[in-house]
Formats: sequence, structure tokens, C-alpha cells
Amino acid sequence: MKLLSITVPCYNSAAYMSKCIDTLLFGGEDVEILIVNDGSSDNTLEIANEYARKYPTICRVIDKENGGHGSGVNAGIREAKGLFFKVVDSDDWVDTKAYAKILEKLREYAGGNQVLDLLISNFVYDKVGEAHKKVMRYHHALPIDTLFTWNDVKHFRKGQYILMHSVIYRTKMLRDCGVTLPEHTFYVDNIYVWEPMLAVKNMYYLDVNFYHYYIGREDQSVNEQIMISRIDQQIKVNKIMVDFYNENQAKIASNRHRKQYMYNYLEIITMISTILMVISGTEENLEKRKELWTYIKKSNYLLWRRMRYGFLGNATNLPGSGGRRLSVDAYKVVRKFFKFN
Repeated sequence: MKLLSITVPCYNSAAYMSKCIDTLLFGGEDVEILIVNDGSSDNTLEIANEYARKYPTICRVIDKENGGHGSGVNAGIREAKGLFFKVVDSDDWVDTKAYAKILEKLREYAGGNQVLDLLISNFVYDKVGEAHKKVMRYHHALPIDTLFTWNDVKHFRKGQYILMHSVIYRTKMLRDCGVTLPEHTFYVDNIYVWEPMLAVKNMYYLDVNFYHYYIGREDQSVNEQIMISRIDQQIKVNKIMVDFYNENQAKIASNRHRKQYMYNYLEIITMISTILMVISGTEENLEKRKELWTYIKKSNYLLWRRMRYGFLGNATNLPGSGGRRLSVDAYKVVRKFFKFN
């Protein structure tokens, strides 16, 4: 069995996937790299097959019809043979020195008496045109260099949560929790790093800058205007998260630290959905904003009340055109500080 399975979902990734895979090869025989060709129309598949030919004991190719990023992750989860599992997007890469420390820590918990469900590390926002690269660290909220549970988790700052770039799951736990990402849908990484938290018990935070998240390409899914054009998919993910929260309220509430974390994450996703519809300024999207909040209210009145009249809910639902302008201005300040989009 491999120590770590790394899934690399690829769609028309020929221009940049080699940089990603070359850094992952540093893991050697401890690692399997699952290169998922998601129905690409360029020569992504040829590049993937060449890696599999050159590194047959490390690289495997999964060639499938186009289903979107979530479909690629689902395929990786199904096919993974490693004890642990990670997703690395094809335009991102990893730091090899931090990689070595990651693998060393995973080896400690491979087959040991203590079960590790989730390893967390830092990631770097490699934003185009910025000399200073913001590092997303978790040292203020998580114990460092020790196994811990939800009872040891402190308060996360608003706008900072454990994202896909930071997580390595235990593969069996990930399968057992039953997370399945919707196909042909963007922004499903929010589901990937949120639903499994209900199954996570033991965690470890390694304070190393492992993952480099490339951001700033005009065609990137997190580009603000592209997010607005795909707002229906953002709303779809938002509603899936609301439904999961409602269906699992009792279990979520069984640990107050986990409950607060999962609520805060859902709140920030709802704020992003709301503010993007405000930024668009179209009557259609303003109506969709109203419909989303109505959906939450009808499905869980207490959840709606807490979110709607909390700080973020008030800030993103100010009345009138003047209120909407203030909401957008506040969002832009937060966006600049946290370096997203």
C-alpha cells in the first residue's frame, strides 16, 4: 500500500500540469499520483500517459468523460490505494522541503496505535503580480506539532478556514463518511473540506508552507466576474451545505467547537453568495439573493435568524442601492486583506 495518494484533476491542463506533477514526484515510491484527465480537448492525456510511462510505479492515469472538478476528485477517492489522500490542482504545486516533512509525519501515523484522520498544513497564495505572497497559517487556532481533537481547536478568525489546499485526509475515513461531490459544478471544494469534518476526530497541524495556490489567471474559477457568471453553481453548493447542516444538526452539535467551526464556514459561504449577487447588480441576481435567504429560512428558521441578523448577514443585506454599495465596499476591504479572488 502507498503512504499517500495525490489526485490531480486535469482539464485542458497541458500548459501547466508538468510543473505540478514534477514537484509531486519528489515523494518517490511512498506516493501514487493519480492524474485524472477529465475529458480534455488538448494534449493533457498524452502528457499524463507520458508520466505514467516514465514513472509506472508512481503515476497512474484515470481517463474519463468530462464531469468537472468534483467528478475528478470523486474518481481519485474511488481509485486511491494510499493510506492518506490529497487533492492538488493541476495549476498549483508543492514545496519539496515541506513535502518531505509532510511524508515523515504521515509515516509516523501509518499503522501506528494512534489514528490520524486529518493532517493540516499551510498554503501560499501565489497571486499574479504580487511580490509578497500571503501565507495562510493556522497557528492561532490549532495546536502545533501534536495530535489533537476538536476540543483543542480555538476560534478561527472571520474569513479564515481550513481549505482544500491545507488538508490531507485518511483515505478510509474519507470514503466511509460518504462525501460525493456534484458533477459539472464549480466551488465543490467547499463541500470537500466541510462535510468530512463531521467524521474527523484526530488531527495534526504541521506548520509548514506546503501548497502553492496559483491565483490571478483571468479564466480562473475564483475570478470575481467568473464567479458571478457561475452564481447558480455557487448557490447550488451553498444549498447543499445548508441541507447537510440541517440533516446532521444533532451530530454537529455534539461538539461545540466543531459546531461553531462548521456554522462559521457555512456563514462565510452564504455571505460570499450574497455579496456576489449584490455586486452583479442585476434584478435577476438580486431576486436569486432573496430566494436563497428564503430557502434557508424555510428549511431552518433558527439557522436563518442567526445568519441573517449576525454581523455578516447584516453587512451583506443592507437595504436599498446605497446599502448595497456599502456592502460591496466592505466586501472589497475584506477581500484585499485576506487576498482571495
